[in-house]
Amino acid sequence: MSPLVTVVCLCYNHARFVQEALESVWAQTYRNIELIVVDDASTDESKRVIERLLQNKPGITFIALTKNEGNCRAFNRAWHIAKGEFIIDLAADDVLLPERVEKGVAAFSERSEIFGVQFGDAEWIDEEGRSLGFHSDRYPFQTIPQGDVYTEVIQRYFINSPSMMVRRSVFERLCGYDENLAYEDFDFWVRASRSFYFFYLPDVLVKNRKLPGSLSQLQFKRGSPQQLATYKVCQKILEMNTTPEEQRALDKRIGYELVKSLQRGDWSLAGRYILLWRKNRKKSFR
Repeated sequence: MSPLVTVVCLCYNHARFVQEALESVWAQTYRNIELIVVDDASTDESKRVIERLLQNKPGITFIALTKNEGNCRAFNRAWHIAKGEFIIDLAADDVLLPERVEKGVAAFSERSEIFGVQFGDAEWIDEEGRSLGFHSDRYPFQTIPQGDVYTEVIQRYFINSPSMMVRRSVFERLCGYDENLAYEDFDFWVRASRSFYFFYLPDVLVKNRKLPGSLSQLQFKRGSPQQLATYKVCQKILEMNTTPEEQRALDKRIGYELVKSLQRGDWSLAGRYILLWRKNRKKSFR
């Protein structure tokens, strides 16, 4: 029997795009899909649009939050009730391509359960759906690490988050996303790769929309919660590391984040990274 796949569609002020996101789930060539939609207390017409789209769609769970809880907590509300063996985190402004789920399930079936996260190529699109290029334009297949990627995810970016499909067992091991953080992917990659292998499919699996003011854009602004979240993840890495190689990977990450903090004029955060670098250098391994 085909395993159940849960798609969690998380919406916050994406009234313009949520219909396309949901229709991309319904257009999947793979049929055994559970859909859970979460509206994180949108202030636009998102809730009304979702309710209209789900009128004749029995069996779909809709969670309409009355208070904005942020991506991490809102997503956790959904995955805790999800029944799927595999889970996809779909932002309501992104789009799944028709064979995304089918290809993911087939790829997982060829691998052991130590492989917990599958990711792939993605097409970047703008507000109007126009192509902005592909993830693989910057990160060719030949440069993508697979298997034990822990040290790699510490020191550099190469995973397109919207392209991920994840075994339920990974979320169970991690207890979902860390709700104390302003964004989820860096922390998720680090903690998941500590216990599970990752693998890559060189297929375009999703359309990843780039919007002004999105979380990914705010991540580079001085004083943003995303910047503090990155620092907190680096603190976690310091505690998780067990080898000199991992120590060097954290050195590289701290150096990168320190330079960015200085370029933004964020002196307080830069000072924190300097102290963290000193702690990392003092850590010894037996």
